[in-house]
Amino acid sequence: MVSKNVIVNNNAGIHCRPSSKIIQTTLEYHECSFLIKTAKGETDLRSILELISLGLEKGDEVVISVHGKDEEKVCHEIAALFSFNFDFPPGI
Repeated sequence: MVSKNVIVNNNAGIHCRPSSKIIQTTLEYHECSFLIKTAKGETDLRSILELISLGLEKGDEVVISVHGKDEEKVCHEIAALFSFNFDFPPGI
């Protein structure tokens, strides 16, 4: 299992749009299991409702854990999504 700490960077936090992209990406890796831990709770990262229910805001720290094939690469890819600014236009 590989884990990576990351800070949520999206101005509006992890709402529907970023949650959808994160979940879509996890679904590409059928051979992996995903877990997210935060100060607000812990959940399987394959459920969009559970991810949204964490209420993650900009600046929140999360720990992404991945177990399975190519876990190092996959963990880095998922963690990068939590650091990405999904809101358009960027910087507002």
